[in-house]
Amino acid sequence: MNWANESSPKEFILLGFSDRAWLQMPLFVVLIISYTITIFGNVSIMMVCILDPKLHTPMYFFLTNLSILDLCYTTTTVPRMLVNIGYNKKTISYAGCVAQLIIFLALGATECLLLAVTVL
Repeated sequence: MNWANESSPKEFILLGFSDRAWLQMPLFVVLIISYTITIFGNVSIMMVCILDPKLHTPMYFFLTNLSILDLCYTTTTVPRMLVNIGYNKKTISYAGCVAQLIIFLALGATECLLLAVTVL
């Protein structure tokens, strides 16, 4: 006899705005625009701080690292959110959810530590 529990979830169903379908397209547009601005803004800050020799000071070193962290931080969640809003399949695997959570928390903790170091 096989007494294994076969009812354990393999993925989570993300409801979000499923009861308000009319909100999905405006939310998708707002998210994609703000995500694009975030990417270009952080990349431009990094490029200016790296390419200008006058900005090779500790303050701009930390600013560059904060831009890198912010880029990674938003890239952890926003693309998955865009996929869930844009397509009918609104699920995430258990492993994907755990990985996203761990990365998100690690990047958040790293950003807090980096901000604490800049104050010192």
